[in-house]
Amino acid sequence: MLEWARHGARELDWIVAERQIGGRGRHGRQWISPSGNLYATTLVKLRDGDPPAHTLALVAAIAAHHTIKELLGDFDRVRIKWPNDILIDGVKAAGILLERDTNSVVMGFGINVASSPKDIGRETTFILEHRDLNINPKRVHEYLASYVKQSLERWRWREQGGLDWVLDAWLKCSVPIGTGISVNTGADTLDGLFDGIDKAGALRLRLADGEVRVIQAGDVFLL
Repeated sequence: MLEWARHGARELDWIVAERQIGGRGRHGRQWISPSGNLYATTLVKLRDGDPPAHTLALVAAIAAHHTIKELLGDFDRVRIKWPNDILIDGVKAAGILLERDTNSVVMGFGINVASSPKDIGRETTFILEHRDLNINPKRVHEYLASYVKQSLERWRWREQGGLDWVLDAWLKCSVPIGTGISVNTGADTLDGLFDGIDKAGALRLRLADGEVRVIQAGDVFLL
C-alpha cells in the first residue's frame, strides 16, 4: 500500500477488497480475511500545521467506532480499546493498521461484517452476529468513508482545537476509565486500570500502588 501512496494516490482515495490473501495486523501478525467483510484502505497526505501524524490512529478509531455504532444503534455496546481496536460487548470486531511514508499515512481497516476468524487464540465477533441487518461491505464502507472524512476535517481544525476534539471524542468512545487492563509492552507485562490518554494520545495505566505509567506502544487486553 505504501507503493500506492507513492505513485499518484490522492488523499481519501480508497482501495476496497472483497477478501485479502496477505492481510496483516499489528507487529506483522496475520489478519484472517474471508469474503463478506470489509477490507478498506485510504490515504492521508500530511500538511504543514497538521497535528502529530501518530494521532491519526485515534482519528481512524473514531471513524470505525461511529460506523459500527451507527449500524448497531447502540453506543454503549461499541467501544474502542487503545489505541484502535473496535469492540462489541468487549470483543474485537474491527482492527486498524496505519503505515507512514514521509508525508503520507495509509489507513487500513478490517471490519468484521458477516463473519470473524475463530481458533486464533482470542475471541472475535462480527456485526451481523449482534443485529439482523440488510447490509453488505459496500454499505459499511459508505458509512466509514463519510466518518473518516468528517473526523479528518475535525483533526485539522486548528482554530477550533482539532487535536483536543479528537482526544475528547476518542475518550468518549473508549472503554470506561477504571476498566481493568493488561498491557504487554514487549519488555514486560503490566496489569492495572485504564486511566485515559495523555495529550499525545499515549495510554495512561494506573497501577495497584497508584502510580500512573504512560505507555507509547503495547498490546492491551481487557481483564
